[in-house]
Amino acid sequence: SATELKQRWVSWCWLIVAIAGPILLGAFWTVLAVCLLSLMCFREYARATGLFRERMISVLVVLGIGVLTLAVLDHFDRLYFATAPLGVLLIVIGTLWQDRPTGFIQRVALGSLGFLLFGFSLGYLGLMTSTPDYRPIFLMTIAAVELNDVFAFCCGKLIGGPKWLPNTSPGKTISGAVGALVLTTILVAVMGHFVFMGTSVDRWDRLMTLGVLVSGLGQLGDLTLSSIKRDLKIKDISHTIPGHGGLLDRFDSLVLVVPAVYHFLSLYLGPLGADQPMRVFTGG
Repeated sequence: SATELKQRWVSWCWLIVAIAGPILLGAFWTVLAVCLLSLMCFREYARATGLFRERMISVLVVLGIGVLTLAVLDHFDRLYFATAPLGVLLIVIGTLWQDRPTGFIQRVALGSLGFLLFGFSLGYLGLMTSTPDYRPIFLMTIAAVELNDVFAFCCGKLIGGPKWLPNTSPGKTISGAVGALVLTTILVAVMGHFVFMGTSVDRWDRLMTLGVLVSGLGQLGDLTLSSIKRDLKIKDISHTIPGHGGLLDRFDSLVLVVPAVYHFLSLYLGPLGADQPMRVFTGG
């Protein structure tokens, strides 16, 4: 309807301000914004799955997100990467400590999935700020992921054809997925040429590979949340953003993309932010 469309556009305007504001203010504010996004996404997930009733696990995940944020602000990359297995280990121990073996696997799995997807993986957005010229990389990644969704929708509507994983996401078509893959790959290659000009990433084969990663993993991230929603038999995770559903409904595609982009760039540019000194723990 016209009202819903207007609502979506107004929400988009606010989202653009909310995304661009911290990025323009600088790395510190961007990292804090990513921390807030992680916490809010986990909150939506915990409420939708019922995990919020498990206080011990919820507190451990929130503490884990805090440690990840501190590691990013400190440029302590080794701590960041170690937090993933250590976080899962603490969730296992915390759940074990409750002495409630019934539902043990489900509680550990829900807690671990929530932490790894919305704490660790999404936290890579903050990790990207380690490099001084992070802004264009950051904006390119977010823009490409969001436009990937638009391309998939438009190609699916225009071309139609057989459904792709109809039980998981009935609206998605093979033509939409392929169209998005082609268009997003071209978009990332063109934008990437200007963003990475003069670096070893600025080769068409590498830029095209980056585009395929962004589009493919963006669509798989979207399908991951669709699977969670289908399992819970709900349409939207929450109603945080009018016309869009929850934050997770809007940012689900980023969850798998951001770690892949970070490590792909690290492969050719060296570890991002490796030249930055550690600050908090070392007192440097």
